[in-house]
Amino acid sequence: MESNYIDKDRYERAAKRVKRIRGFYSHAIVYVVINMMIVVVNIQNLDAGESYFQWHNFTTLFFWGIGLVAHGVSVFVPNYMLGKDWEERKIKELMEKDKKPWK
Repeated sequence: MESNYIDKDRYERAAKRVKRIRGFYSHAIVYVVINMMIVVVNIQNLDAGESYFQWHNFTTLFFWGIGLVAHGVSVFVPNYMLGKDWEERKIKELMEKDKKPWK
């Protein structure tokens, strides 16, 4: 019976992780598509002889890129920083604290 619970828990954690990874990939695809559209619009609006390489042409790319990197870090880095089973160990620790009677 406990094995089924453990398997179910593992499945739920894996499903949650896959959903977060999928969300990041969707965010990355939207980032690329929208920024390509912005580049096309910016190029079409250039005056004759005007260079594309101006700060205002890269602001969306830059600031949204910071958000995308932060999203990627939140999805992929916690497993490296906190270890594989950190969350599970923390839950068990808090459950053990909860068992102790209040004094």
